Amino acid sequence: MTVLAAYNLKGGVGKTAAAVNLAWLASQEGARVLLVDLDPQGAASFYLRVEPELKGGSEKLIGRRSQILENIVPTVYERLSVVPADFSHRNLDLILNEEKHSADRLRRILKSVVDDFDYVLLDCPPGISLVSENVFNAADALLVPIIPTHLSLRAYDMLTEFLRRSGAESLELMPFFSMLDRRRQVHVQLVQQFAAQHAELLRVFIPYASQIERMGLEQAPVGAFAGPSDPGRAFAALWAIIKERLAAQA
Repeated sequence: MTVLAAYNLKGGVGKTAAAVNLAWLASQEGARVLLVDLDPQGAASFYLRVEPELKGGSEKLIGRRSQILENIVPTVYERLSVVPADFSHRNLDLILNEEKHSADRLRRILKSVVDDFDYVLLDCPPGISLVSENVFNAADALLVPIIPTHLSLRAYDMLTEFLRRSGAESLELMPFFSMLDRRRQVHVQLVQQFAAQHAELLRVFIPYASQIERMGLEQAPVGAFAGPSDPGRAFAALWAIIKERLAAQA
């Protein structure tokens, strides 16, 4: 089982869109996929038409007697399941802090589904916290969407510095650009500058496109209603290069 986390310190960079579309693409290829929605906003759950509510809330999911198996919900897409968000996730740091080995709790919980799924995708809230430390310890790789702005690039530098200081610099980072508008010269320049400095960059770019915004209206991945579109092809290319990178590190 491979655990991938869509993560960024910054919000509004396309984490959830990436997590949902990549999970859907993997399931369409025949893989058994679990998407875990860790964001109290519950956008990933909403996109996949799953009620953002957990039995017993976050405490039952993360606590000593975790009920993750009881909270796995099938979606309308074959082989794609979800552990929904819950508004109580806003207190997830506090709940984790009360547990033994609090920074390793998520990894231990996911061990219980290792035989049931080929991929687990974590849709993560922004920021660095005890939740994100759990994500770093549980994930085989971080998928880091970056929008072409100076603040977003700065956030990526802050992430790499935090991982270095915490001794987790060996964690596989897979940054990629999201919401790219090639008509804007500043976007093109920032992408070129970042690419020249970061060999780890995935050379697939998710465009700024109305089809991605329509995910909320359709409550579906882009590929399910606009597969032949530019963003549909971009997400498919992104998934292909992620699989290549995973195979190379295996």
